[in-house]
Amino acid sequence: MPFARSSGILLHPTCLPSPYGIGDFGKNAYRFVDFLSQSGQKLWQVLPLGPTGYGNSPYMSYSAIAGNPYLISPELLQAEGLLTAEELADVPAFPAERVDFERVIPYKMQLFQRAYERFIACGQLADKLAEFCHAEQVWLDDYALFMALQQKHPDQTWNHWETEIAQRHPPAIAQQQEHLQWEIQFHQFLQFQFFQQWLKLKEYANQQNIQIIGDIPIYVSHHSADVWANPQNFMLDPADGSVAWMAGVPPDYFSATGQLWGNPVYNWEYLENSNFAWWVQRFQFLSRFVDLIRIDHFRGFEAFWQVPAGETTAIKGEWHKAPGRELFQTLVQQLGKLPILAEDLGVITPEVEELRDRFGFPGMRVLLFAFGGGSDNIHLPHHFVRNSLVYTGTHDNDTAVGWWQRASRSEQQFFYRYLTGYGAGEEINWALIRLALASVSDMAIIPLQDILGLDNSARMNTPATAEGNWEWRLASLDLLTDQISDRLRELTYLYSR
Repeated sequence: MPFARSSGILLHPTCLPSPYGIGDFGKNAYRFVDFLSQSGQKLWQVLPLGPTGYGNSPYMSYSAIAGNPYLISPELLQAEGLLTAEELADVPAFPAERVDFERVIPYKMQLFQRAYERFIACGQLADKLAEFCHAEQVWLDDYALFMALQQKHPDQTWNHWETEIAQRHPPAIAQQQEHLQWEIQFHQFLQFQFFQQWLKLKEYANQQNIQIIGDIPIYVSHHSADVWANPQNFMLDPADGSVAWMAGVPPDYFSATGQLWGNPVYNWEYLENSNFAWWVQRFQFLSRFVDLIRIDHFRGFEAFWQVPAGETTAIKGEWHKAPGRELFQTLVQQLGKLPILAEDLGVITPEVEELRDRFGFPGMRVLLFAFGGGSDNIHLPHHFVRNSLVYTGTHDNDTAVGWWQRASRSEQQFFYRYLTGYGAGEEINWALIRLALASVSDMAIIPLQDILGLDNSARMNTPATAEGNWEWRLASLDLLTDQISDRLRELTYLYSR
């Protein structure tokens, strides 16, 4: 579907400033929306908003649908009368420029437990929670029980729980639902608060003529409510429920041994026979809470790289076909034409391009990939088409400044030749921002780190590594000065964004 010429900023909500150790949906999120509006931006791209598991990665979530409770704002809970000023006065000295997940998670959870205890004491509020639970029970019942069981078995994946629970025997499930009633309702409360706060923030953004780009990861974590509740959708070992075939990608730009993600690949035959009901539900739900949907690892819907269980790298994988055409036809038939953006990076074949173009999905181009390989490099702007989305870099890339500091001499020389106007005092990050905004791509997205000209220390994620990712935070919104806003707004106006 055609998209209006526009631009925006990539910033995950966890990166926002907050006294509570992690960004949230409170006042600073609204101030960031104001900055977007003041700067002439029309898009705010976020990463997946699901509850994070191993490594705190938003791409390894406990649920394909649920929201991350750590994004709930304690200040908004206080405004509802669910927390007191005294309870928010004694905040630990969290670092301002990164998320210390090990300290943040227990701190916020104890606040949320206090808020829940007050919540259930108020009958009128409890009625609102009951309405939410009834409306969302198709996914919420399984998720809340899974999280309660996860707390009961903190060091075990679901397939190592008691057999009757792992295999969801009805008497055992009913017993756990009764035994863990408080814990289940607590997680339902967290989801109620998450979506209540998020929808108010999204409404505010939309009122400022800003659309939210959400992110739908192609895969889900093995240790998740989705795999536990719907094992038939995934390629698991029938003997013990472990992953039989793992998802990943072959050796590429980011890693000489490929990327081994560890997620189970899909049982596409079963999914197709069920008319893709699980996928339809995912898209239907997300389309209620974001305006545009970025599909992560789009190429996996045409063919996916699967690696046998037991491997420690992705080298010994193999390609298998996926029924992407049939899936997207089903989505169109059941949900109409969705505003989908395709992350088509990596090993892209003509078949992947055909699938993308058949449904009119914009593909992605990344300027940090553009200056190696000569003038035929598809990430150079003279190869762009209008129906595309250009980034300076993504959450998986270095920052623009960090890239430049590590770029090879040949890349830097080609950059100088390509941008003949560079060298007149324009910083490398702003030269790339100008190049993105000036391109013919309908949409342009700039990571906030590049707006600020930050170096490698502000990188969000380094693929194929497990430590230190997803932690970066903006120390203060005061760093988003009027001078930066005016500069971005001028370029946005100049290039009709």
